Amino acid sequence: MKSLNQLMLGSKTAVMVVDVQNDYCHPEGALSQAGCDVSGVAEMMPQLHKLLQRARELKVPIIFIQTLHEKATDSDAWTTRSSGRSANVCRRGSWGAEFYEVSPKEDDIIVNKHRYSAFVNTRLDSVLKTLKIETLIITGVSTNVCVESTARDGFMLDYHIVLAADACASYSPAAHDMTLENIEGYFGKVSEVAELIDIWMDQMPEEPLRSISTAQPAVG
Repeated sequence: MKSLNQLMLGSKTAVMVVDVQNDYCHPEGALSQAGCDVSGVAEMMPQLHKLLQRARELKVPIIFIQTLHEKATDSDAWTTRSSGRSANVCRRGSWGAEFYEVSPKEDDIIVNKHRYSAFVNTRLDSVLKTLKIETLIITGVSTNVCVESTARDGFMLDYHIVLAADACASYSPAAHDMTLENIEGYFGKVSEVAELIDIWMDQMPEEPLRSISTAQPAVG
């Protein structure tokens, strides 16, 4: 079994940010208004920002997953599922579908999805294969639904999965912890942002020492 260090070697890793959008994360978003506790999002956002900043500095690809729902994708099975409360979440063109406290940069990639998993009927797998990505560092919300669904499908497609535990959030601590146990047991590895950043930094080549010349500068 490969270690976490081995999985994150070289340029074969990408960071995925799943569904960090107003309706899922903002105190005035649809899920909060429906009674979901979004306090875990506020707790995880500083760690997510740290991870994204370091990833950009090290040129690690960042892929933002954005849920968009519209009439064309509102199947009967989808709109009548047991949860019900998310029927009007992240409608195309709405404030709720916009990103929450994160802003994709010019070189970042956005993949739109219409179901829990970012791999279902999207271009994600094609993007990852084009970039020759082998390891996915997965972040976002909610840990036990869209994040876990994406992680499971990624593993089934033979990607190495690393779940950034403190850069994910659910609407209950128990649901969050349940997914961490599930991923660690069957689908990949669980780590914290500080450990991931340390691994990246350990792989950075040391800056070569500047040669010291004792020769006198030429006079001309």
